[in-house]
Amino acid sequence: MGYPLSGILDDEPQVEDTVVFEYYARQQWNGYIAHKDEYLFDQRMYPDYAYKVINVEPPDSIIGLQTSIIVEEMDNNVSDLEFTSDVSIDNVIGQETARRKCRLIEKFLENPEQFGKWAPRNILFFGPSGTGKTMLAKALASKTEVPIIPVKATQLIGEYVGEGARQIHQLFDRAEEMAPCIIFIDELDAIALDRRNQELRGDVAEIVNALLTEMDGIAERSGVCTIGATNRVESLDTAVRSRFEEEIEFVLPDEDERRRIIESNIKTIPLPVEDIDPSRLAKLTSGLSGRDIVEKVLKTALHQAIIDDKDKIIGQHFEDVALKIQKNNNSGIVNGMYI
Repeated sequence: MGYPLSGILDDEPQVEDTVVFEYYARQQWNGYIAHKDEYLFDQRMYPDYAYKVINVEPPDSIIGLQTSIIVEEMDNNVSDLEFTSDVSIDNVIGQETARRKCRLIEKFLENPEQFGKWAPRNILFFGPSGTGKTMLAKALASKTEVPIIPVKATQLIGEYVGEGARQIHQLFDRAEEMAPCIIFIDELDAIALDRRNQELRGDVAEIVNALLTEMDGIAERSGVCTIGATNRVESLDTAVRSRFEEEIEFVLPDEDERRRIIESNIKTIPLPVEDIDPSRLAKLTSGLSGRDIVEKVLKTALHQAIIDDKDKIIGQHFEDVALKIQKNNNSGIVNGMYI
């Protein structure tokens, strides 16, 4: 059985001597039935601290004084997530207004010291899904040659009271160590919905409070820029939204931008493409985001050609897919929202 540490303490207990811990565990949980993926709670040294059972052999065994226990530390802290992006600004087609506003973030990351207390610390990206919010954040990291820590807001929700807040603080601690650095929190509305909608999200008040504390700058995080992203900006809690000193809107691509997106991505399709009119296809994809064009039109047509054993794709294949999507759009199938 493995017991990765995952609990409610600010400072997690460390298993320095596995032999001693194995003896301690057998004594405390002697007679308990161990079930895979369930938890054993400490009632002695760390009351109510939980250890997760990773595996049990044989299944559903009773813990006895001869049971062998293997300890593993769980490596799932969001503060361990980091990477250097290889996305170029040139990969972001359109969004000229957003790109222009992001020049301030570039200048800050290139020389944080010159801004002092006037640093652009908290920036909100908002707009329809698939319009390039994540891509631009990665491109900023690439252009300024700084690390970026990307995390989805749902990753910050822990299983125990206090765990989510701890992860927030660890996230900012790690970013400060690597500063200048970008923290990119995607799907921010998953944890920062208006309090009137709290019943839809569960009790994540502790996470929001921890995030507000970090964003308020009570503990100065020099060289750290937090970028939040959402496609539901109007549903954000006002306390959270007010902490962002700059809001940058992302919009659906216009016809010329859709044509450029099509031309750029057609080049990477692994089958010959013939008789395609990017301008006509751009007209047929009105109302679609850049991601929709790539994933729902170009990729769908490619996959259909592969299924049909085609050795090439012609423009009509893409147009047929686009027309079908538009038909579904008009009937409300694609744009329907389900909560």
